[in-house]
Amino acid sequence: MRLVRYGVVVAVLVFVIVGIATGSRNRSGSAAQHTKGSFSIGLVTKTNSNPYFISMLAAAKSEAKAKGLRLIAKAGTLDGDNQSQVSAVEDMIAANVKAIMIVPNDSKGIIPVLKEAQKKGIYIVDLDTQTEGNQGVDVTYATNNFQAGVLQGKYVKAALGSKKPQLAMLDLEPGVSVGDQRHNGFLQGMGLPKNSPDILGRGDTNGDQGKAQTVMENLLQKESSINAVYSINEPSGMGGYTAAKNAGKAGQIVIGSIDGGCSGVKAVKSGQLAATVMQFPGKMAKIGIDTSVAFVHDGVKPKVPASGFIDTGEQLITDKPVGGLPSKDTTWGLKNCWGGS
Repeated sequence: MRLVRYGVVVAVLVFVIVGIATGSRNRSGSAAQHTKGSFSIGLVTKTNSNPYFISMLAAAKSEAKAKGLRLIAKAGTLDGDNQSQVSAVEDMIAANVKAIMIVPNDSKGIIPVLKEAQKKGIYIVDLDTQTEGNQGVDVTYATNNFQAGVLQGKYVKAALGSKKPQLAMLDLEPGVSVGDQRHNGFLQGMGLPKNSPDILGRGDTNGDQGKAQTVMENLLQKESSINAVYSINEPSGMGGYTAAKNAGKAGQIVIGSIDGGCSGVKAVKSGQLAATVMQFPGKMAKIGIDTSVAFVHDGVKPKVPASGFIDTGEQLITDKPVGGLPSKDTTWGLKNCWGGS
């Protein structure tokens, strides 16, 4: 009888131990879907040279450190280079990151690799530039680029006063949503159709100051009556200004822009740019980190509005305000700008 009782006790103990072990494995399997504690997160920007993305990276590093995360940062070789971003995402998938934040160089071309990441359970946060149809991402945090364009257009129109606009457009490049949105928003703000005869010329700048200067020089050679410039960003706006100055037209052309970098705000202060529309890349990065933590830890996803993105704000900056168009001056701008003082 003692042997039987002993055998029963052993059997019960074995059952309990196995049950505990099995329960632990089940809980571990569940926790693997929503990992508590530290994890790796990726950030892929368009380039590692533009002050806008340098500022975004700095904010991401700071927030990742505060949250105890490991940040893996990569960038495209130049604005518009999709393949280097595809390779960066593939490297991050191989590194077992739990989330990837990305600023797409190609709103369509990047989608397949982002979908591959999603299939592996990686949370995808789009920053600044929407993918086509918001495909391949879980949430997008961005400037309302159409509205930023509208603000630039309204200001340029008001600054011209009674003058008939003779417009040059320094665009980004085909296939990038942010460029199309700003371009179209600007024309709406100006009250001009896409085929308006008041548009004397346009050219793609890739957001680069040197290329923008060349484009503007060519446009001025063909159309000396240009009196207004749309620029996709502050580097292109400064390229346009340099070309205008070299042509002896500094101060004769109203140049609007978008970015809100400290160098751009200074250009507004000095009168090189008439106005700029500030956006907030550091805020995008911080929120991107925070939403990734919420998802990885607890499976929580933010509610995305019908626009397809969550607006991180845009603010018109000028020292020559116009009626009916709210703005901040360059003193405020220099306190809130990014990319150095």
